[in-house]
Amino acid sequence: MANSTHSEVFATLWPGGPYAVEIVPPAARPDSLAGKTIGFLWDDMFRGEEIFPVIEAEIRARHPNTRFVGWEAFGSIFGGDEHRVLAELPARLAAEGVDAVVCGVGC
Repeated sequence: MANSTHSEVFATLWPGGPYAVEIVPPAARPDSLAGKTIGFLWDDMFRGEEIFPVIEAEIRARHPNTRFVGWEAFGSIFGGDEHRVLAELPARLAAEGVDAVVCGVGC
């Protein structure tokens, strides 16, 4: 078997291309959910009406003084009025006193 060495250098490109939007770091997580208000956001696509009550029950079992705001208070984050819902979301979350969000996105 012949011993061959290659000294060629090849340029490579990142297949994902440049970022189209600015990367925003996530918000800090609360140390505890005790006494917090949790909002549910949903795209009205997959089983949120079944899953959110289970999540709420599990959190409430650990932190009985936690308050919840259902996704209905905000509207669907996909389809129809999504642009309006998302534009109004920061003010609606603040008005409801939401400390953390559980966001359900299905497909």
